[in-house]
Amino acid sequence: MQGTSTTTGALPRHVAIIMDGNGRWAKARGLPRTAGHRKGIEAVRRTVEAARELGIPYLTMFGFSSENWRRPEGEIFDLMQLLRFYLRSEIAELHKNGVRLRVIGDRSRLSADIVTMIEKAEELTSGNQALNLVIALSYGARQEIVGAARRIARDVLEGRLSPEDITEESFAANLLTRDIPDPDLLVRTSGEQRISNFLLWQSAYTELVFVDTLWPDFTKRDLEDAIREFNQRDRRYGAVGTR
Repeated sequence: MQGTSTTTGALPRHVAIIMDGNGRWAKARGLPRTAGHRKGIEAVRRTVEAARELGIPYLTMFGFSSENWRRPEGEIFDLMQLLRFYLRSEIAELHKNGVRLRVIGDRSRLSADIVTMIEKAEELTSGNQALNLVIALSYGARQEIVGAARRIARDVLEGRLSPEDITEESFAANLLTRDIPDPDLLVRTSGEQRISNFLLWQSAYTELVFVDTLWPDFTKRDLEDAIREFNQRDRRYGAVGTR
């Protein structure tokens, strides 16, 4: 997509991003996949700063899926090392800039030291309001939905909830994103056009924008272009359109 360096129209309240293309970026340059992941961290930094500058309240980034655990052991090790590096090197800067960090996903599969770093980062930044940054790690939407159903079934079984009281709202209250608004805009990089088990419940009425840019090359301009595309959509939510 082409565009200018500024956006017009309403900003989405919540932007979600599937960061795809690190491996292809590295392969095109004859580099190991780890080089692409390292370059991808720079794109994360740029995008977080761009979202904060634009005034987007919520940004969710798909960092590591539940399916990614199937990758080669060496690549998983490198990704976890990069995660440790990010948590050590970026949290102070995020805190200084008023960014609140939250992590959603299955923490039981993460190393204890990573979980500790996540907990400390969440606690440190819990009062910040400039931007809510949500990182999805060891996350799968189907697993999240099953977990919510299991918690509701337990409440029914133990008499805390009747089946008649189960609503969309009560179900959503059992998801990992219970206090986070649904995304208005979901962006996927690298030209792939699928959402890969990411925020399935929450994206029921989300506008999807697919861009060809590989994630390590993603810039503020790409984000602005996606927002311009978003503002050209007629969001009807099942009603009659206005255009």
